[in-house]
Amino acid sequence: MNIVDFTYSHIPEAASLAHANYDEERNSVPALPPVTKIPDLTPYAENGLGVAAFEGNRMLGFLCCVSPFKNAFGSTEAVGVFSPMGANGAIRVNRSEIYARMYQAAGKKWANAGVSSHAVCLYAHDRETQEQFFRYGFGMRCVDTIREMNDITAPSCAGYSFSELTHDEFPQILPLEHMLDAHMAASPTFMLRPSETPDSFMKQAEYFHSAYFVAKNNDRIVAYIRAELDGETFICDTPGYIHVKGAYCLQEHRGKGLNQKLLSLLIQKFKTSYTRLGVDYESINPTAYGFWRKYFTAYTHSVVRRIDENVLNS
Repeated sequence: MNIVDFTYSHIPEAASLAHANYDEERNSVPALPPVTKIPDLTPYAENGLGVAAFEGNRMLGFLCCVSPFKNAFGSTEAVGVFSPMGANGAIRVNRSEIYARMYQAAGKKWANAGVSSHAVCLYAHDRETQEQFFRYGFGMRCVDTIREMNDITAPSCAGYSFSELTHDEFPQILPLEHMLDAHMAASPTFMLRPSETPDSFMKQAEYFHSAYFVAKNNDRIVAYIRAELDGETFICDTPGYIHVKGAYCLQEHRGKGLNQKLLSLLIQKFKTSYTRLGVDYESINPTAYGFWRKYFTAYTHSVVRRIDENVLNS
């Protein structure tokens, strides 16, 4: 096996390999939409941070990443890179060993570029490759999931009323959004998210065409779910796709089925216009992990490693 720099000449073969890996995951997750092509790999040849594995003239795999960015995960002081879905792939035979060799070469490049946070998106049903990354000190961090727009069973939730907010009512959600930020900063998630101002909150909602469904108790909003035209992987650009961006329920109203009811209402509203619903969440957030996995099927697990920054200085 020979590991080389990823170049423009590798793009056609890498794209074909990435497409084959996606179709492989589709066999395990039928809700995934068919795609005609993988996003353009040209930027990965341009930044010089990718590698490819060859046996003779045959490509065995490739591992690329976006260019380094500051404040990995939005709040840390680490410089990060991320290899998104479609920016890496390998043949099935000896796949974990191929990824092991590729990361050893790519990780060196990333460290030489001053990057201490290394993140790679892997397909959820490729257990052997995930195990290899775990052996290299990575841990699971993010999950992308999907479902078809079939109805779910939800309780009646006596004592609560449910509705979709009008655009003018969106600011009523902001206090709960800030509570969600505090929840994300607490143990064991430890993810500090900057809280939106009223202006930035409304601009985000308008840009992504957000929709909010809420549960009220005594005319007070106690839970919400948010949907928008966005997503974390390239399938968000396929026809008929919409994404759940967030949900939150006040602590004293949990365990009563409010989130199930809100998800049910969201599906009923959008199932005539959309065929697939996605959601991404942090696996390190036990509340999200416990809820979303009941109704959605995972198709990616992103793994992350934080290397010793002192190594970068040596």
